Amino acid sequence: MTEEPAEVRCLLMRGGTSKGAYFLADDLPRDPAARDELLLRIMGSPDPRQIDGLGGGHPLTSKVAVVSVPDGPDADVDYLFLQVAVDTAEVSDRQNCGNLLAGIGPFAVERGLVAAADGQTSVRIRMLNTGGVATATFPTPGGRVDYTGAARISGVPGTAAPVVIEFARGTSPLLPTGRARQIIAGTTVTCVDNGMPTVLVPAEALDITGHETPQELEGNAVLRDRVERIRLEAGPLMGLGDVHGTTVPKMALLAPPAHGGAVTTRTFIPHRCHTSIGVLGAAGVAAGLRVAGSVAEGIALLPPSGDRLRIEHPTGFLDIETVVGTGTDGTPVAERTAVVRTARKLFDGTVFPRPAQPVPPLDGP
Repeated sequence: MTEEPAEVRCLLMRGGTSKGAYFLADDLPRDPAARDELLLRIMGSPDPRQIDGLGGGHPLTSKVAVVSVPDGPDADVDYLFLQVAVDTAEVSDRQNCGNLLAGIGPFAVERGLVAAADGQTSVRIRMLNTGGVATATFPTPGGRVDYTGAARISGVPGTAAPVVIEFARGTSPLLPTGRARQIIAGTTVTCVDNGMPTVLVPAEALDITGHETPQELEGNAVLRDRVERIRLEAGPLMGLGDVHGTTVPKMALLAPPAHGGAVTTRTFIPHRCHTSIGVLGAAGVAAGLRVAGSVAEGIALLPPSGDRLRIEHPTGFLDIETVVGTGTDGTPVAERTAVVRTARKLFDGTVFPRPAQPVPPLDGP
């Protein structure tokens, strides 16, 4: 597509604890700058309420998934995640989104990119943001996606069909700085990357309990400043370069569990506090809990057996299965990560972008 469309086919879907607009790549401009400018107008950014677009005024509801047919045989579809900023004219592809990932398999079937089996269907998804591959398995009785079921996830009302997502072993180092713990901006942290660059920070080291509400944490200006200073210093050390204008790394504050899980989390994404936790952020936390010498030691309570860890967050918990082993060079590697999420189709139709603003004429004759 070379010209901007007056209307765009779009499927609005809840994926995990997020909500986003799903598009076929062929329905959007090929030029990334033109695509991003169009998506800003579709989502209603920049505007704190996104009142003139699809966005919901929060990073968790201002997300876009772009899906395409892959070039090679190692995946069934390609998935590009784009985070559309709410009150600034920014679109970022610097991170992945494991929540919208839950809707990619069903979307691929809905759009005819993948033929559904009678019973359940598995879709191999290449995540273009990171290069990783995940396989999503979900029910398709009669060859049609069934969004109804008994699976329940915290942060989402009601139940829906389970979407089992298993992540292939990544190629990036689990410990991007090569160290299980280190001091960054005066605070001892652990930097991990299990699909999402994440910095693990003991809440106590930031003079909080880690059990505060997201609103309380967002209202703590001193805390926000400390968290951001750690993030900005950690970015280059994790190989991410200057992260001033990006949404990575995520910042996960760790505290002892309160409801029988392995650990309590409060996650900054990066400036708003997540009302739950992202799938890939949880994958990083879970892997970090299993790394010997990480900052989770003395905070987390690991089960005596089994791969499943329950990560507590402000609105409940997320269960995730993680196996961490040792690579040939002796460094820890995440050998397996799997999680159960849900997704639900909300709306399928066409969206009408806000018109582009004309360039104002120059003053004078």
